[in-house]
Amino acid sequence: MALTRERMDLLIAHSSEIVCATDRKGTLVYYNDGASKTLGFSQEEILGEFVAKLYVSLDEAKRVMAAIRGADHGPPGSVENFEATFLSKTGEEIPVAISGALYYDDDGVEDGTIGFAKDLREILRKDQLATLGEVAVGLSHEINNPLAVILNQLELVERDIDRLAEERDTSVEYERLDAMRREIGRIGEILGGLGKMVESEQYETIQYVGPTRMIDLRKRGRVVGDERLADLRILVVDDDLGISHTLTEILESRGCVVASAPDGREALEELDTGAFDIVLTDVVMPNMDGYELYQAIHERRPELPVLMMTAFHYDKDHIIKRSRLEGLDAVIFKKPVDPDHLCEVIAQTISSRRG
Repeated sequence: MALTRERMDLLIAHSSEIVCATDRKGTLVYYNDGASKTLGFSQEEILGEFVAKLYVSLDEAKRVMAAIRGADHGPPGSVENFEATFLSKTGEEIPVAISGALYYDDDGVEDGTIGFAKDLREILRKDQLATLGEVAVGLSHEINNPLAVILNQLELVERDIDRLAEERDTSVEYERLDAMRREIGRIGEILGGLGKMVESEQYETIQYVGPTRMIDLRKRGRVVGDERLADLRILVVDDDLGISHTLTEILESRGCVVASAPDGREALEELDTGAFDIVLTDVVMPNMDGYELYQAIHERRPELPVLMMTAFHYDKDHIIKRSRLEGLDAVIFKKPVDPDHLCEVIAQTISSRRG
């Protein structure tokens, strides 16, 4: 089957590449389907417009024309794979590689231009993913070994605390050690997240400073919400900001509405000004410990369920024991927090109270 002029015109018209042509004044006289799909302008909107409307700026359009008329990017009067930036109808900047040329009338006078432009977004994205993969491998190699050493040293410090403390209360020291372990775990999660982004070939960026963007490493796998927790109003009380933030992230990902307080006194202020379905409180806190907070809540709002959290099975001041004797709903051990267990205990507590 011969490739006729009609078939060639049809092929170009329906090509997925951007194909445009201008007259000698720079007015757009041809604009194919691929251009319409990529840039968003219909033929009715763009034909007859000045070609600069397709570019991110007038200077960018002039730069491309100067390259076509020069001889640095292909034979004189043409360019090959010249990188430029188009601007879509929605305002998105689209990197492209342009191959185009001048065309002339029968007298040899410049009569316009015709060009093919390839959308480079997917190619650049794959290049960025390849770079991201190399960064992930390098970071994992350089960071995991020191992290392992730090974790081993923490174990040795914990043994020394056990040996030297005797009967003294070491809950604060253990809280600090656990906080360090959690942060080390978060570093490991970030490194693992980098690897997953590369494998899935998917990543997102967020605003950083000014026009600078950064890869969003806070993204987590999508958690299926639990209808038992939907819109549940929870007050988290913990003087450790790291734990408080972690609990908030876990609970919000399951559909809860979460507020937090750093100690018992501020928790009571929150309860005075807001409505909550359940309180999740630490045991050892400054100003007012978990038992004192539980007593205050039980006196003011006996219908409000309270869960206590502790990193230790050691209960020197019998806070947990006394609270349980007075009706405490449950105790959650947070070394580290198990999201599924945490949410299940909350759901069961709410269900038993409402039932």
